[in-house]
Amino acid sequence: MSIRLKPLIEQVIVITGASSGIGLATAKAAAKKGAKLVLASRNEEGLREAEQEIKTAGGEAVYVVADVSNMEDVRQIAEKAMESYGGFDTWVNNAGVSIYGSLMEISNEDHRKLFETNFWGVVYGSQVAAMHLKKRSGSIINLGSALSDYALPMQGMYSASKHAVKGFTDALRQELEKEKTPISITLIKPASINTPYTEHARNYSSRENTLPPPVYAPEEVANAILYAATHQKRDIFVGGAGKFMSTTNKYAPSLMDWMGKNMFIKQQFREDAVSNRNGALDEHQQGGKIHGDYKGYMVKKSLYTRASTRPWVTGTILAAGAGLIAYLSRR
Repeated sequence: MSIRLKPLIEQVIVITGASSGIGLATAKAAAKKGAKLVLASRNEEGLREAEQEIKTAGGEAVYVVADVSNMEDVRQIAEKAMESYGGFDTWVNNAGVSIYGSLMEISNEDHRKLFETNFWGVVYGSQVAAMHLKKRSGSIINLGSALSDYALPMQGMYSASKHAVKGFTDALRQELEKEKTPISITLIKPASINTPYTEHARNYSSRENTLPPPVYAPEEVANAILYAATHQKRDIFVGGAGKFMSTTNKYAPSLMDWMGKNMFIKQQFREDAVSNRNGALDEHQQGGKIHGDYKGYMVKKSLYTRASTRPWVTGTILAAGAGLIAYLSRR
């Protein structure tokens, strides 16, 4: 059976981590395009608000309270989709947590909790989704990170979890392709994104956390996710900066190590920490917010990402460049 990806207006889409940030941005964008939504997270209040907002705007959505680090909870998400819509066409593994602090300072208990959500949540979601989609075709979209390809100090275990997500996603794709299973597998690699990420992170530092620039809008990630829901794409970088850092790490790793040492100051303010230092490891945080509190300039549109998801744009740019070169050569 060949892979068949439906138009969004005909799809049922499952989104984990849907009560804030990238998940909420994706849910709202998908609803506007006519998709039916199954929203999941630990935050019932945030899910209820999202469901109501989508329905008020004329869309269709249901929600289920679930912790993706628990396999039984993940099965319940699929059951909710079956009960409400008879199944689903796209499953988005988006839920994630983070910790700011040095690897030697953070407790191994907290390291394990992070991996339970960031890695095992993706594994459980992918397994449940694959069992369902192999009979009807569809897509599994995993949220990795630009940090799937390199690492940042102060976010070491988060980087490790995203490396693990990449390895799992690539291996799963290969195995499903060998079995001729009609499922598209995409890894999304966002750069720094202005969501409540830093507000929800557990903070071992004595200072307020921030994101290393450039920082992009979460709506750009939502656009990439919805593109992957309708187009077979291996991976998508969101933000040209992430692609640049990934390429640099591949061909000049020592340079990236040197740059990494300068990333400490780019991830912290001088102010003492005043936010909730416990973060979202043990319990959900405030929902309903797509954007975070990043104080710098936010890049609303990534030209690199838009070019990579719109081949005709890339072709037009290349053709224009070739024409310019030819003209200058004649001159």
